[in-house]
Amino acid sequence: MSMAAALSESLGTIVGSGQIFTHSEHLRGYLVNGKAPKAVVRPGSDLEVAEIVRWAAMERLTLLPTGARTKRAMNVPTAAFDVALDMVRFDRVVAYDADDLTLSVETGVPLSRLAAVLAEHRQFLPLAVPFMNRATVGGTIASGVDSPLRQFYGTPRDYVLGMEFVTGDGRVVKSGGRVVKNVSGYDLHKLMIGSFGSLGVITKVNFRTFPMAVSIGALIAFFDSVSEAAAMRHQIAQSPLRPLTLEILSPEACELLFRDRAAGVESGPRLMDTPSKARWALLVSFAGSGRVLERYERDLKALASAGTSALLDERTTSAVLARIREFCPIALESSPGAVILRLSVLAGEIAQALDGLALSAAKQKLPWAAMARGVGVIYLALLPTAYDGEVRSRVSRAIDDMFEAFQPRGRSVTIAWCAEEWTGAISLRKTTRNDLEWMRKIKQAFDPTRVFAPDPLGAWV
Repeated sequence: MSMAAALSESLGTIVGSGQIFTHSEHLRGYLVNGKAPKAVVRPGSDLEVAEIVRWAAMERLTLLPTGARTKRAMNVPTAAFDVALDMVRFDRVVAYDADDLTLSVETGVPLSRLAAVLAEHRQFLPLAVPFMNRATVGGTIASGVDSPLRQFYGTPRDYVLGMEFVTGDGRVVKSGGRVVKNVSGYDLHKLMIGSFGSLGVITKVNFRTFPMAVSIGALIAFFDSVSEAAAMRHQIAQSPLRPLTLEILSPEACELLFRDRAAGVESGPRLMDTPSKARWALLVSFAGSGRVLERYERDLKALASAGTSALLDERTTSAVLARIREFCPIALESSPGAVILRLSVLAGEIAQALDGLALSAAKQKLPWAAMARGVGVIYLALLPTAYDGEVRSRVSRAIDDMFEAFQPRGRSVTIAWCAEEWTGAISLRKTTRNDLEWMRKIKQAFDPTRVFAPDPLGAWV
């Protein structure tokens, strides 16, 4: 009996034959780092997931949980895997109490559909993440992908109330609860956020929801240097203002986001032209009633007096924020060998960090674009115009320079996204994080047989 037939027979007893796929054309849709599974299985309940996990552990096979597969370009330390665990059938809104601002949802629900459900009650979740139109709840939470709305609302760790998930030994675990004031037990579910499925399979997530803003607006200010833009960011941070988002954009990032070529990733109305390719931008968005927006407009205009600035109406603000949200996909589409690094620095070090990154990129004659969130998270996209051996060498040297510059200072640097062409070409699993030993211990506790393919054990060097 062939491997495909054996997998179909074994998994068919758990989920039914109609939920298993072994044809090569279907499997190609699940490639990760150039690796395809031997089979795809679509469970329909947490009990089926648990049984599949126990079966895989017994057969010494590896599983990779998947959703809409929008995060395949993220730098996940994934070795070869045997079975893709497709969560597409987990597509129910389990419970929604609009009056209590709580929501329980299965992980295969698309964010776009969930947003429509919440909008009926003038509520939303601050999960403004890349590939928003296709991403699912599970992939978004498991990847820990960043949102510009973290400036005001924080990260999912602040509004995920609880979860249900299946561990590597086939246990169905519940952590947290469904209500905002739940205080019982340990917050084990927070370990699942950003774990990339390396600790377990998330089947259900409980959220706190938020009321929609009455209206939104934004101000974009242009400066001759990053230090001037960072200075205004600091002034805003020291003021009573609490903006929704706060982003510093390099001149190249403005070109990338505001020109027509970005419409291939995020369509919308034509945005404003930047006044010059040589100017940095600070984009501040805000929300509230008409009087609140007037105050933001007045105060921000006063702070931006040293630079050129423009107020954006609600329609343009929404379009600009959508482009900001899709910065990484747009960057990946703009270059055949794009590599995106993610850095976490102190907010007061943004200008210094960006100057250092720009120096490393310029040293290797590499085009680049940068977007820095006001909280201190920086995305730097290296955007070579070609992909060949000589370009790979220059990109690798630039990345090495950046790691060497930031690692001694205790700052987090990770290669977050890359084009598929880079698979195996450079050391994509390098990171400056210093908590790998704790990660290994947590992995051992949740997945003792290492049944899940994303594996930090020895993956980073």
